[in-house]
Amino acid sequence: MGKIYNMDLKNKIVEVAGYLFTKYGVRSITMDDIARELSVSKKTIYQHFKDKDEIVNVATQAHLEQEKKEFDDIYSRSANAIEELALISQCMKKNIIDLNPSLLYDLNKYHRKAWEGFLEFKDDFVKNQIKRNLERGVKEKYYRKEIAPDVLAICRMEQIQMAFDDKIFLKRDFDFKQIQMQLFDLFVYGIVTEKGKQLYHEYLKKHTTN
Repeated sequence: MGKIYNMDLKNKIVEVAGYLFTKYGVRSITMDDIARELSVSKKTIYQHFKDKDEIVNVATQAHLEQEKKEFDDIYSRSANAIEELALISQCMKKNIIDLNPSLLYDLNKYHRKAWEGFLEFKDDFVKNQIKRNLERGVKEKYYRKEIAPDVLAICRMEQIQMAFDDKIFLKRDFDFKQIQMQLFDLFVYGIVTEKGKQLYHEYLKKHTTN
Protein backbone atom coordinates (compact mmCIF):
# COMPACT_ATOMS: atom_id res chain seq x y z
CA MET A 1 0.00 0.00 0.00
CA GLY A 2 1.61 3.24 -1.12
CA LYS A 3 0.46 6.85 -1.36
CA ILE A 4 -1.58 7.38 -4.53
CA TYR A 5 -3.46 10.65 -4.88
CA ASN A 6 -4.63 10.66 -8.54
CA MET A 7 -7.91 8.81 -7.85
CA ASP A 8 -11.37 9.85 -6.74
CA LEU A 9 -11.66 10.82 -3.10
CA LYS A 10 -13.15 7.59 -1.78
CA ASN A 11 -10.32 5.56 -3.30
CA LYS A 12 -7.81 8.10 -1.98
CA ILE A 13 -9.17 7.63 1.52
CA VAL A 14 -8.83 3.84 1.25
CA GLU A 15 -5.32 4.06 -0.19
CA VAL A 16 -3.97 6.54 2.33
CA ALA A 17 -5.67 4.83 5.28
CA GLY A 18 -4.19 1.50 4.15
CA TYR A 19 -0.75 3.06 3.98
CA LEU A 20 -1.09 4.47 7.50
CA PHE A 21 -2.51 1.25 8.95
CA THR A 22 0.31 -0.78 7.43
CA LYS A 23 3.05 1.52 8.68
CA TYR A 24 1.75 2.43 12.12
CA GLY A 25 -0.79 -0.25 13.00
CA VAL A 26 -4.56 0.10 12.88
CA ARG A 27 -5.32 1.04 16.47
CA SER A 28 -2.91 3.99 16.59
CA ILE A 29 -4.40 5.68 13.50
CA THR A 30 -7.44 7.90 14.02
CA MET A 31 -9.89 9.47 11.62
CA ASP A 32 -8.11 12.77 12.35
CA ASP A 33 -4.82 11.23 11.21
CA ILE A 34 -6.38 10.08 7.94
CA ALA A 35 -7.97 13.47 7.34
CA ARG A 36 -4.70 15.25 8.09
CA GLU A 37 -2.75 13.02 5.71
CA LEU A 38 -5.28 13.75 2.96
CA SER A 39 -5.54 17.46 3.78
CA VAL A 40 -9.33 17.21 4.03
CA SER A 41 -11.79 17.60 6.89
CA LYS A 42 -12.92 14.65 8.97
CA LYS A 43 -16.47 15.53 7.92
CA THR A 44 -15.47 14.89 4.30
CA ILE A 45 -14.30 11.38 5.18
CA TYR A 46 -17.60 10.66 6.97
CA GLN A 47 -19.42 11.52 3.75
CA HIS A 48 -17.87 8.38 2.25
CA PHE A 49 -17.50 6.04 5.24
CA LYS A 50 -19.68 5.70 8.32
CA ASP A 51 -16.76 4.98 10.65
CA LYS A 52 -13.16 3.83 10.93
CA ASP A 53 -14.17 0.17 11.01
CA GLU A 54 -15.64 0.45 7.53
CA ILE A 55 -12.45 2.04 6.25
CA VAL A 56 -10.41 -0.76 7.82
CA ASN A 57 -12.62 -3.38 6.16
CA VAL A 58 -12.41 -1.80 2.71
CA ALA A 59 -8.67 -1.09 2.99
CA THR A 60 -7.98 -4.66 4.11
CA GLN A 61 -9.96 -6.10 1.21
CA ALA A 62 -8.16 -3.82 -1.25
CA HIS A 63 -4.80 -4.91 0.15
CA LEU A 64 -5.69 -8.60 -0.10
CA GLU A 65 -6.80 -8.14 -3.71
CA GLN A 66 -3.45 -6.50 -4.45
CA GLU A 67 -1.70 -9.44 -2.81
CA LYS A 68 -3.59 -11.83 -5.09
CA LYS A 69 -2.49 -9.86 -8.15
CA GLU A 70 1.12 -9.98 -7.00
CA PHE A 71 0.97 -13.75 -6.48
CA ASP A 72 -0.64 -14.24 -9.89
CA ASP A 73 1.98 -12.03 -11.54
CA ILE A 74 4.82 -13.94 -9.89
CA TYR A 75 3.33 -17.26 -11.02
CA SER A 76 2.94 -16.06 -14.62
CA ARG A 77 6.55 -14.79 -14.68
CA SER A 78 8.10 -17.91 -13.17
CA ALA A 79 9.72 -20.53 -15.36
CA ASN A 80 9.57 -23.06 -12.52
CA ALA A 81 8.80 -23.46 -8.82
CA ILE A 82 12.25 -22.28 -7.77
CA GLU A 83 12.04 -18.99 -9.64
CA GLU A 84 8.64 -18.49 -8.07
CA LEU A 85 10.23 -18.84 -4.61
CA ALA A 86 12.99 -16.38 -5.49
CA LEU A 87 10.47 -13.80 -6.72
CA ILE A 88 8.35 -14.28 -3.59
CA SER A 89 11.46 -13.71 -1.47
CA GLN A 90 12.14 -10.39 -3.21
CA CYS A 91 8.48 -9.40 -2.95
CA MET A 92 8.49 -10.13 0.78
CA LYS A 93 11.56 -7.99 1.37
CA LYS A 94 9.90 -5.08 -0.44
CA ASN A 95 6.52 -5.42 1.27
CA ILE A 96 7.61 -5.81 4.89
CA ILE A 97 10.01 -2.86 5.06
CA ASP A 98 7.34 -0.58 6.54
CA LEU A 99 4.96 -3.26 7.80
CA ASN A 100 3.99 -2.79 11.44
CA PRO A 101 3.90 -6.17 13.22
CA SER A 102 0.93 -5.04 15.33
CA LEU A 103 -1.27 -4.99 12.22
CA LEU A 104 -2.73 -8.49 12.54
CA TYR A 105 -3.17 -8.15 16.30
CA ASP A 106 -5.17 -4.96 15.79
CA LEU A 107 -7.38 -6.56 13.14
CA ASN A 108 -8.01 -9.60 15.31
CA LYS A 109 -8.86 -7.64 18.43
CA TYR A 110 -10.70 -4.60 17.09
CA HIS A 111 -11.94 -5.29 13.55
CA ARG A 112 -13.51 -8.72 13.29
CA LYS A 113 -14.87 -8.43 9.76
CA ALA A 114 -11.49 -7.43 8.38
CA TRP A 115 -9.84 -10.18 10.42
CA GLU A 116 -12.24 -12.79 9.07
CA GLY A 117 -11.46 -11.58 5.55
CA PHE A 118 -7.76 -12.04 6.22
CA LEU A 119 -8.31 -15.55 7.60
CA GLU A 120 -10.34 -16.51 4.55
CA PHE A 121 -7.58 -15.16 2.30
CA LYS A 122 -4.92 -17.05 4.25
CA ASP A 123 -6.78 -20.35 4.58
CA ASP A 124 -8.04 -20.42 1.01
CA PHE A 125 -5.93 -18.48 -1.47
CA VAL A 126 -2.52 -18.49 0.23
CA LYS A 127 -2.68 -22.14 1.28
CA ASN A 128 -3.61 -23.20 -2.25
CA GLN A 129 -0.81 -21.09 -3.74
CA ILE A 130 1.78 -22.67 -1.44
CA LYS A 131 0.45 -26.18 -2.04
CA ARG A 132 0.47 -25.66 -5.81
CA ASN A 133 4.08 -24.44 -5.69
CA LEU A 134 5.13 -27.43 -3.58
CA GLU A 135 3.48 -29.90 -5.95
CA ARG A 136 5.06 -28.12 -8.91
CA GLY A 137 8.52 -28.26 -7.34
CA VAL A 138 8.25 -31.98 -6.58
CA LYS A 139 7.26 -32.73 -10.18
CA GLU A 140 10.18 -30.65 -11.45
CA LYS A 141 12.49 -32.50 -9.02
CA TYR A 142 13.63 -29.28 -7.40
CA TYR A 143 11.90 -30.20 -4.12
CA ARG A 144 12.38 -33.34 -2.06
CA LYS A 145 9.95 -36.07 -3.11
CA GLU A 146 9.27 -36.94 0.54
CA ILE A 147 7.55 -33.66 1.39
CA ALA A 148 3.79 -33.56 2.05
CA PRO A 149 2.39 -30.44 0.33
CA ASP A 150 -0.81 -30.40 2.40
CA VAL A 151 1.13 -30.41 5.67
CA LEU A 152 3.83 -27.95 4.65
CA ALA A 153 1.35 -25.48 3.15
CA ILE A 154 -0.32 -25.18 6.56
CA CYS A 155 3.03 -25.00 8.36
CA ARG A 156 4.18 -22.18 6.10
CA MET A 157 1.01 -20.17 6.70
CA GLU A 158 1.40 -20.54 10.43
CA GLN A 159 5.04 -19.48 10.19
CA ILE A 160 3.99 -16.22 8.57
CA GLN A 161 1.36 -15.48 11.21
CA MET A 162 3.62 -16.57 14.07
CA ALA A 163 6.07 -13.79 13.26
CA PHE A 164 3.37 -11.24 14.12
CA ASP A 165 2.88 -12.68 17.62
CA ASP A 166 4.56 -10.49 20.20
CA LYS A 167 4.20 -13.27 22.78
CA ILE A 168 6.57 -15.41 20.72
CA PHE A 169 8.88 -12.77 19.25
CA LEU A 170 9.05 -9.79 21.60
CA LYS A 171 9.27 -6.52 19.67
CA ARG A 172 12.04 -5.24 21.89
CA ASP A 173 14.21 -8.27 21.14
CA PHE A 174 13.55 -9.09 17.47
CA ASP A 175 13.41 -7.31 14.13
CA PHE A 176 10.19 -8.20 12.33
CA LYS A 177 11.73 -8.26 8.85
CA GLN A 178 14.55 -10.52 10.02
CA ILE A 179 12.07 -12.93 11.60
CA GLN A 180 10.02 -13.24 8.42
CA MET A 181 13.04 -13.75 6.19
CA GLN A 182 14.61 -16.28 8.58
CA LEU A 183 11.39 -18.30 8.65
CA PHE A 184 11.15 -18.12 4.86
CA ASP A 185 14.73 -19.40 4.50
CA LEU A 186 13.98 -22.21 6.96
CA PHE A 187 11.01 -23.23 4.81
CA VAL A 188 12.91 -23.03 1.52
CA TYR A 189 15.99 -24.96 2.61
CA GLY A 190 13.82 -27.61 4.19
CA ILE A 191 12.11 -28.48 0.90
CA VAL A 192 14.71 -28.05 -1.86
CA THR A 193 17.00 -30.70 -3.32
CA GLU A 194 20.64 -29.84 -3.88
CA LYS A 195 19.78 -29.06 -7.50
CA GLY A 196 16.94 -26.83 -6.37
CA LYS A 197 19.16 -25.06 -3.84
CA GLN A 198 21.75 -24.17 -6.46
CA LEU A 199 19.10 -22.89 -8.84
CA TYR A 200 17.46 -20.89 -6.04
CA HIS A 201 20.74 -19.06 -5.38
CA GLU A 202 21.09 -18.32 -9.10
CA TYR A 203 17.61 -16.85 -9.28
CA LEU A 204 18.13 -14.78 -6.12
CA LYS A 205 21.23 -13.26 -7.64
CA LYS A 206 19.45 -12.62 -10.93
CA HIS A 207 16.39 -10.96 -9.45
CA THR A 208 18.35 -8.99 -6.87
CA THR A 209 20.54 -7.36 -9.46
CA ASN A 210 17.77 -6.74 -12.02
